[in-house]
Amino acid sequence: MLLSKAADIAKTSAKGGFNVLWGLVVSSMISAVGVVFIARLLGSDAYGLYTIALIAPNLILIFRDWGVTYAIIRFTAKYRAEGRMDEVRSVIFTGLVFEFLSGLLLCIVSLALSDYIASNIFNRPSLAPLIQIASFYILTSALVSAVSAAFTGLERMALNSIMTICQSIIKTFLIIGLVLLGFGTSGAVIGLIGATFLASLVGMVLLLTIYRTLPKPFSLKIEVRAYLKEMLSYGIPLSIAVIVASFMAQYYAFLLPIYYVSDNTIIGNYGIAQTFIVLIGFVSTPITTMMFPAFSKLDYKKNKETLKHVYQFSVKYASLLVVPVVAMIMALAQPGVSILFGDTYSSAPLFLALLAIGYSYAAFGNLSTSNLINGQGHTKFILKTTILTACVGLPIGSVLVLNFGVIGLIVTSLIEGLPSLVISLYWIRKNYGVTVDWGSSAKILLSSIVAAALTFAVISAVAFNTWIELLLGLVVFVLSVAIALLLTRAISRDDINNLRLTVNGLGALGSIVGKILGFIEKIMNTLRI
Repeated sequence: MLLSKAADIAKTSAKGGFNVLWGLVVSSMISAVGVVFIARLLGSDAYGLYTIALIAPNLILIFRDWGVTYAIIRFTAKYRAEGRMDEVRSVIFTGLVFEFLSGLLLCIVSLALSDYIASNIFNRPSLAPLIQIASFYILTSALVSAVSAAFTGLERMALNSIMTICQSIIKTFLIIGLVLLGFGTSGAVIGLIGATFLASLVGMVLLLTIYRTLPKPFSLKIEVRAYLKEMLSYGIPLSIAVIVASFMAQYYAFLLPIYYVSDNTIIGNYGIAQTFIVLIGFVSTPITTMMFPAFSKLDYKKNKETLKHVYQFSVKYASLLVVPVVAMIMALAQPGVSILFGDTYSSAPLFLALLAIGYSYAAFGNLSTSNLINGQGHTKFILKTTILTACVGLPIGSVLVLNFGVIGLIVTSLIEGLPSLVISLYWIRKNYGVTVDWGSSAKILLSSIVAAALTFAVISAVAFNTWIELLLGLVVFVLSVAIALLLTRAISRDDINNLRLTVNGLGALGSIVGKILGFIEKIMNTLRI
């Protein structure tokens, strides 16, 4: 059973995670509908052009944050736990000002470089106007990121979900409308920018309702410079790590148009696979979002035993949620993509299955380990491991992407971070005395692999309609993974009790989950597990 404090943190994280989840599910479903229509309306070539147009602004915007959003989350959660509510107000204000100014500056830089990038790097001069439009995404996304960080630190994730859903609704209607009106790829880019800007306004209004209730600082003048110095001191090492990691991803994306000189189709297929992978984000994003403030509340010197329980709790239950979903998507990638996007995107199922593998690392603690280290303030260590990842990834990626295209990019993403993960696991065991429950992780992986293999074999053996194959695969997978998890004892009675305590405060959802847990207990009794 969980310790009392660990249980309290788990309940808070579960509630926040649920608020992230419902927002993510609703917004992603709306966005998915939009993507399906957009992908079909534009076709793989034009959709590939849309993907390419966003590459340069996405590369430039990684230099915008400097760890300030992470600092907003950490210091907001930390000061709230310490009762320093007046300083919470100052942290939020400082973060918003910084994000706006840095976003505006880099937006101007992207506009200035758009012609050079389109003509001299991508060899597509006609792409320049699209990059210019996409440059405004740097500014609008800065506002959304700052507001989202404030909601996360305040543990008001329901408001964050409202903002996200608004963005998805506006984006879907705007992009589809503009494409139907004949604006094509330009309409898709304009719709994205407009939706992000309007979503930031919604978020600002919601945040203002909370901001006004916070105690004002003792000094009438908010010391923006002092708070910014503290936030940058914490955030810069982490930011450099994020910049290096993000630069690597965008660098690989930069290489794709060079490898596929006159072919946008494969890049369009890769863009669809990246969009589809959001299904795994339904379960992984709430976990990563809520673990950071959870670990920020604990001091490993004072709460060593609680920290151990919270870490192992997060890794095991993250694995139970994420790994089976990874296995299911890998097994059903072909019928899933075919139903939604048709036969035009013939390479997308393979790309999707390979991309999904990276999320299976949840069983090794990759969703929780960096959050634990960041939450304890050791951002310089994260910087070191990120540099190691870059040293491994950049030379390998340069070779693989330029020789194998998208496949080389995906393989690089799967292997480049493994040395850093191993070192991080060793470091937290040495410094915090915590480690992954390797036995549970192995059982979860084994159960998921067996279920995926059985599902793939079944749908490969039949020649039904694609819809029937997908539905049959879902039924086979769910039944087989549930039986495998019980037979391998990946789920114990203690896990059932811990989960029941965790979801106890989720109202109707908690009641539904409680009934499911009760049904699982009956099966365990029948099987005498």
